[in-house]
Amino acid sequence: MNPEPPEQLDVIAVGAHPDDVEIACGGTLAKLVQQGYRVGIIDLTDGEPTPLSPGPESRLQEAKQAAEILGIHVRETLELTNRRLFDSFENRVALANLFRKYRPQVVLGLAGKTPMASPDHWQAMQITDAAVFYSRLTKWNDQFDNTEPHTIQKQVWYPLGFGSLNYPEGSGQFVVDISDTFEQKLDSIRAYQSQFPPDKKRVYRLVESQNRLLGTSAGFEAGELFICSTTLGVRDLVQTVCP
Repeated sequence: MNPEPPEQLDVIAVGAHPDDVEIACGGTLAKLVQQGYRVGIIDLTDGEPTPLSPGPESRLQEAKQAAEILGIHVRETLELTNRRLFDSFENRVALANLFRKYRPQVVLGLAGKTPMASPDHWQAMQITDAAVFYSRLTKWNDQFDNTEPHTIQKQVWYPLGFGSLNYPEGSGQFVVDISDTFEQKLDSIRAYQSQFPPDKKRVYRLVESQNRLLGTSAGFEAGELFICSTTLGVRDLVQTVCP
């Protein structure tokens, strides 16, 4: 007897390491959960080793706690290698398999390079972009554990490089109102005690200042920026510009 397929997710956010997604778009994920959507996170690596972490088990426990704070329904970690993450056919297939498994409508992925930070982020963007395409390919099921093809309706990028005011180009940018979930987002980042000890409090100040600035620019208390891979279409101009 074939096992029951997992319940479909509406949105999957992909990060190179545990904490990438929380820092960049944790408030949006928590808001989506509040709105009734089923949300998942896929970390391409376990993020280890890092200077202050006892090891992968500790980091994975932190990731689990962070996901629970945000209300995430599913979190999976691929067994790709931190610090040596590269865009390859095998890595693309590994991620595409999870897209076929959970069949999301929307995928959120990293946007662009993060100079002076991990090069894994740029590789993760390329892997995610390719996996979104691979997910829908037919006549190639033997490469994907004989899972059924799945077409992802929309792909959206989130910038992670807070050290720059220049964002990667796309077909449009928008800011999600996270005023009601901003503290929840900060709590999810605090779950990573091994990554953000007291002497790294500046990270919270940086995240808060960025989210406050983005929110103010759109008329909210706090916001998160996203970049569209395709042009955004508007059906009701008034409702869009005057929410």
